[in-house]
Amino acid sequence: MQTAVLVVYLCLILAVGIWSGRGIRGLKDYAVAGKSFGMLAIFATLSASFIGGGFSMGNAEKVFLVGISNIVALWGFSLKEVLVARFIAPRMENYPDAISVGDIMETHYGPSARLFSGIFGVMLCAGILGAQVGATGYIFNLFFGIDRIWGIFLGCGIIIIYATLGGMRSVVWTDIFQFIVLAVGIPYALYAGVQHVGGWDQMVQAIPAERLSIPTDPASLIALGSLFLTFVFGETLVPPYLQRLMIGRSGNAISRGTLLSGLFSVPFFAVTGCLGLVALAMNPQIDANMSMPYVIQEALPPFAQGIVIAAIVSIIMSSADSFLNAAAIAFTNDIVHPLRKERLSEVGELRLARWVTLIVGVLSIVFAISIDSILDILIYAYTFWAPTVLLPLGAAILGCQVSKRRFVFGAVAGVLGMVIWGYILNSPAGIDGLIVGLAANAAAFFAVDRKAASEAADQVTESA
Repeated sequence: MQTAVLVVYLCLILAVGIWSGRGIRGLKDYAVAGKSFGMLAIFATLSASFIGGGFSMGNAEKVFLVGISNIVALWGFSLKEVLVARFIAPRMENYPDAISVGDIMETHYGPSARLFSGIFGVMLCAGILGAQVGATGYIFNLFFGIDRIWGIFLGCGIIIIYATLGGMRSVVWTDIFQFIVLAVGIPYALYAGVQHVGGWDQMVQAIPAERLSIPTDPASLIALGSLFLTFVFGETLVPPYLQRLMIGRSGNAISRGTLLSGLFSVPFFAVTGCLGLVALAMNPQIDANMSMPYVIQEALPPFAQGIVIAAIVSIIMSSADSFLNAAAIAFTNDIVHPLRKERLSEVGELRLARWVTLIVGVLSIVFAISIDSILDILIYAYTFWAPTVLLPLGAAILGCQVSKRRFVFGAVAGVLGMVIWGYILNSPAGIDGLIVGLAANAAAFFAVDRKAASEAADQVTESA
């Protein structure tokens, strides 16, 4: 029964992806789908994209291990979405022809910054894609008895097919379909799990008290605050999410869709985290990585299992296809173009983007096999982005004074701060190297050319 339901679901997803991706003519269409989507489509595709394996199965895993503090940490991502909706999304109309992070970076910092952001964007996308692909392996292993590694190959293969063929148009329409399934299936799994253990009160009694409270000692609060900020900044303006801000037909649609997505994430992160608590109450001896699948397997009847397994596959596929597409665009538009003397033809660009999708998919398989914890993959991948690209990109979009010197000095300081604090000093006081790297970037970015900026402001004042 489970297999039949999943096979039908995967066939539907593949059909939707192929049908909606017809008529792709070039890289711009492949990347932003003609900027034709409204508020609800942006809400659905953005939500489906960020609710990947890390924020679902990974969240359940961490709550199983450390308690509800991980849910609070993930709400940093929710805050980020609200801030982006308020301050960033309305300004995206200033870049009507942009299809990637590199297009914006080159406008303000030159071709070298475009190339730099393209390289780091591909690294980030490959890492986060690895988290989703890794989650696929666990699903196929638990429910169908397939070896985890072979499950990773199988799951990623399915994802690559329609993501390669249809580009952003296929990604958005399959995301909408997948979002409906996951928004119903995952809360139902929590309800069934709580009922299986005898109700909420019975579940709470079976869970150690420390897993149900926020730590109050200073060291734990500092670590929690650091993790919260990691999720605030770690995926801010990463390529696939920034692309979602480029596909809307208006600034208002983009802003409202992004805000709805951020608000939706608050209860959804609580739901996925509480599935970890249910698994803990049911069997504290299981592998924490299997928390969510274990609840589904033990608490749901066969047909309902098939539906919820499809919801989990939706979670994984909807995030993976987004990062695959973004990696292809970043490589083609932000790495190949700056290095070529002559631009490729539209057909050549599209062909290259599809080949890159395949290659990044293979690299993500290697990454997923190498690292066990899904959420740890996410945090590791974040270190490629926030200390280098995030601040100059955000500053440019917000209209701050920028320069090439600020970008270079900020990026160098960010990398040094991240490496020294996170890898040489091993994150003293539990503060993540990403946070220190971002702070170092900010300090260097705004310190450089400060005198010149002050003199320019004085000249404007005198002229007035």
